[in-house]
Amino acid sequence: MGDRAAVLEEVAGAVLGVEREHPVRVAVDGCSAAGKTTLADELADVLRRRAEREVIRAGFDYFKRPPELRTTYPLESPESYYYEVYDNEAIRARLLEPLGPGGSRRYTTALREANAITALDAPVQTASPQAILIADGCFLQRPELDDCWDLRIYVHITFETVLHRGTERDAAWMDSPEAAAHRYRTRYIPAERLYVDHLNPATHAQLLINNENPTNPTLSR
Repeated sequence: MGDRAAVLEEVAGAVLGVEREHPVRVAVDGCSAAGKTTLADELADVLRRRAEREVIRAGFDYFKRPPELRTTYPLESPESYYYEVYDNEAIRARLLEPLGPGGSRRYTTALREANAITALDAPVQTASPQAILIADGCFLQRPELDDCWDLRIYVHITFETVLHRGTERDAAWMDSPEAAAHRYRTRYIPAERLYVDHLNPATHAQLLINNENPTNPTLSR
């Protein structure tokens, strides 16, 4: 199935078809520059239009561990990015478990700025029992988090596209396109290959979106 609007409508229908006695927790997973955040924002808008339910948006870039706590591997290594960047304990304790079975429904959507340096004073909020969480990020199906999802969406692009899009996007805040490409080749892409090779997240997701062509993605189950 193609056409972005139609794909978003079908994905929204799948989300609304998940029935739980607690808020429904949806993972929008995938590699860097796959288009996860844009897709998750658009999906949230469709859900708000289609259903009178609270929709919570969270991005895991706001749950990174500060650099000084990443000490097991060299800071710029793929292993550090894969194993140490995201604070999975906090993600579970502050967001996913409160919205899950028997949870308090009291949650927060951010701990730090995306640079992981600046701590945020994000409010603790209380979700309604019928709320829907749409969370996007990398490595969402790691064992530390996987049992917390009620629906998994994997946004697929090739690693060649990761390099092209990521370099184009990140050159704006890095020293040069060459510096951005180097970081993708030596850190992000090797880490994401670890994830794909170890866990094969595309095959474990309930919904798979091929986003090589963002204007005309394809959806499979």
